Amino acid sequence: MRVEEGGEGGLGSKGSGGKEKDSVRRDLARTLPPVPFTSSNSFTSFTSFTPLFFFLLIFSGCARGVRTEPGVVNFLIETMPTNLDPRIGTDAQSERIDGLLFNSLIELDAQRNPRPDLAERWETPDPQTYIFHLRDGVKFHDGRALTSADVKYTFDSILNRSVVSPKRGAISRIQSIETQDIRTVTFHLAEPYTGFLWDISRPAIGIVPIGAREEVANHPIGTGPFRFVSAEQDDHVFLERNPAYFKSMPAISRIQFRVVPEAIVRALELRKGTADLELTSLAPDMIPVMRSQPNIEVTEQPGSNYDYIIFNFDDPALSKREVRQALAYATDREEIIRYLLRGQARPANGPLPPNSWAYEPNVRHFGYDPRQAEQLLDAAGFPRRPERNGLRLTLAMKTSTEESTRLLGAALREQWQKVGVGLELRPLELATLLSDLTRGSFQLSTLRWVGVNSDPTFFEFAFSSKRMPPAGANRGRYQNPALDTLLDRARVESSQEKRRQVFSEIQKIVAEDVPYISLWYGDNICVHRTRVKRVQVSPSGDFDFLCGIEAD
Repeated sequence: MRVEEGGEGGLGSKGSGGKEKDSVRRDLARTLPPVPFTSSNSFTSFTSFTPLFFFLLIFSGCARGVRTEPGVVNFLIETMPTNLDPRIGTDAQSERIDGLLFNSLIELDAQRNPRPDLAERWETPDPQTYIFHLRDGVKFHDGRALTSADVKYTFDSILNRSVVSPKRGAISRIQSIETQDIRTVTFHLAEPYTGFLWDISRPAIGIVPIGAREEVANHPIGTGPFRFVSAEQDDHVFLERNPAYFKSMPAISRIQFRVVPEAIVRALELRKGTADLELTSLAPDMIPVMRSQPNIEVTEQPGSNYDYIIFNFDDPALSKREVRQALAYATDREEIIRYLLRGQARPANGPLPPNSWAYEPNVRHFGYDPRQAEQLLDAAGFPRRPERNGLRLTLAMKTSTEESTRLLGAALREQWQKVGVGLELRPLELATLLSDLTRGSFQLSTLRWVGVNSDPTFFEFAFSSKRMPPAGANRGRYQNPALDTLLDRARVESSQEKRRQVFSEIQKIVAEDVPYISLWYGDNICVHRTRVKRVQVSPSGDFDFLCGIEAD
């Protein structure tokens, strides 16, 4: 399970030329004024660094390009993965790289349906029992054969706390695990739970060799298409092709993930040819400039990662559904996508993306309608107040310190002002922000769900009254007894068609109640050198596409 994604920041990485480029950036920032980034409706508070960025691209053209050798790909990432033990790491970088190093019992297809991975088949003789039959001939990177004992050990080490894992809650319904023979493993659940297969799918919990302990984080050994070579904190993670992989072997021989925190430096390295690839890590206004550069291609894919605004239902004003609906109507997502995101996103009407098997399109939609917003605010008891220059109420939004979040907050403040709602922005470091959200110390906030929202079991995790922190992610303290009843039904229903119908009703209730304002699903955009071919990015933005690319 991946949690919300944080922002980027910091200087250039070791060996990236970051100090030199950052010095140039600061010098130019002193002499070049910010350029207003305006639409026909005048987003007066927006600024863009496109002129500075374009200047730096010209500057970088003086540098000598370095061509990597055939079959080797230099992939720039913003941050170091926090932990490559697949039982522990939950940040996006850890899970994406772990997805290349490890396999799970099952994986999900493009519609988020389970399909075989290490298990060639499985059966469920009753709602609380899952029997998995492992593939024959699968080997770990060190040559050991995969057996059912490895599977049992992986899950037992999380459940018995020999490994302290944030993923323990997701598998806490496992009551016991049995190994009938070296290729058969049986899971017994404490209660029926039809979301079990999704909770253990790749890359949520990768299978490690029996006996693996803390050393897995420093030298991971899995069964995946790539094997670990080396890592240096805040600098790189190097992988090489696994010649004994049990599925189709990757076409490239080596991936060199290099940590470069600064977006401008990443763009400069791609322009120079000292890097080959990045994925959804550049600012939206950099993409058109990069697209025009020689030897650079841009590959785009509609994504499933979900941006949203969360409400605190303990707040007297925001506990009123009319107020939440009014703010949804007052938000012009199309304009923000067009001018702030440069068209690199699609409006969302709920957390579940359209590629999910359970997606319900016929829910209440909140298009931009300021007149309807004003009527709802009047009905909720918040008239315009002449003594406050027409303001009805003022709200505070806690955000991260990421630049894109600042720009989004500025846009929302301008849009909501038109219907008489003032908005104060309170930027916080990500750790402080998440702590405040968990404690319920906020009115509004905006974040992004990465990966976890693609499966319908997300609705219980985020919206059940039983899943308020620390038991889950219902940070807004939202409660709806009818929704809880449907979530309980979905958890035990074995028929996928009946589950689809239940999740349809769940999505309709959530859309009507507006515990979140759904903003958009961001596009996954890969900027890469032309030497890298057959780039096909997935909606979830994982790194699986690296198994199919070629590099001249």
